[in-house]
Amino acid sequence: MINKSLLLTYLYLLIYVTLSSGVILYNKWVLSPKYFNFPFPITLTMIHMGFSGAVAFLLVRVFKVVSPVKMTFEIYATCVIPISAFFASSLWFGNTAYLHISVAFIQMLKALMPVATFLMAVLCGTDKLRWDVFSNMLLVSVGVVVSSYGEIHFNVVGTVYQVTGIFAEALRLVLTQVLLQKKGLTLNPITSLYYIAPCSFMFLFVPWYFLEKPGMEVSQIQFNFWIFFSNAICALALNFSIFLVIGRTGAVTIRVAGVLKDWILIALSTVVFPESTITGLNIIGYAIALCGVVMYNYLKVKDVRASQLPLDSIPERIAKDWKLEKKSSDLQTPDSSNGVTSSASDPNLDEEAPLIPSSRLSYIGRTQLSSQGG
Repeated sequence: MINKSLLLTYLYLLIYVTLSSGVILYNKWVLSPKYFNFPFPITLTMIHMGFSGAVAFLLVRVFKVVSPVKMTFEIYATCVIPISAFFASSLWFGNTAYLHISVAFIQMLKALMPVATFLMAVLCGTDKLRWDVFSNMLLVSVGVVVSSYGEIHFNVVGTVYQVTGIFAEALRLVLTQVLLQKKGLTLNPITSLYYIAPCSFMFLFVPWYFLEKPGMEVSQIQFNFWIFFSNAICALALNFSIFLVIGRTGAVTIRVAGVLKDWILIALSTVVFPESTITGLNIIGYAIALCGVVMYNYLKVKDVRASQLPLDSIPERIAKDWKLEKKSSDLQTPDSSNGVTSSASDPNLDEEAPLIPSSRLSYIGRTQLSSQGG
């Protein structure tokens, strides 16, 4: 007999992989001069943020699906604003890379995500320099260099944009841990979009005004409402699919799903965009990088398991977990229908999701699965 719960988990994973891959390919198609020809990545990202923020506002303030958290000015100024700034930057740089390099090569560069996150965590003091992890990071870096060397259409500008976006995202993740978790604040997908999306929109407005607005005034722009509306819907749906996946799976499953998604996306992108050529050196380099990522993920999962108390009985563990969560209950939203008040800031997941991890997912929030830009 088929286990319905397991079937539902696989369904959620399928939805996540489909939406994540679809949003990346859709963004590339919209931005690429060879296809829809809307070469304004900041504008596209602002559409996503504006739409997500508006939907979140309706759900929180009008339909009251969830309640807002107790957000003070101090928390907003010291936590939400800096996190939103780096979130907006990562989306801006990541989406701009689509104008210069292929989807396949972007996914290969994203193998650097755990390297960037580890370096930022060490610099910010949230992680220690460990030689076993450092050696894995070197392996990932070597793999990415080999993959880059094998890239036929290598573009320095696009590569710099993508790598800068990766480091901006890594810094956002570390700031999330340092700033929000210290204050005991956790947000679900709706409340995180409610607070972060409008703030990110405002940060994006400044570079948009100086960099894209003048070009939009003089060029012939294709603006198809249904294209942009469906694109924004897909990006929003991706946020919720990530939450569903995290609510039903563990760290290992999420990472495996992300690696699988990367391979599928690399293969699909060469079909959808025939100009994307993959060389043997690309594959060899990415495989080397992937070995480092897998080893890194293994070490992190091992750390999570080691941090648990095996000598405790199950009732004692439940009681301890309940007490820990109770301490921050005044700042948590009461709805958490999946039993997970955290969000998916996992770089294993997607940059489109500004969702914030709780302490239960702090290790997951520092590892790599991949992501889509904007």
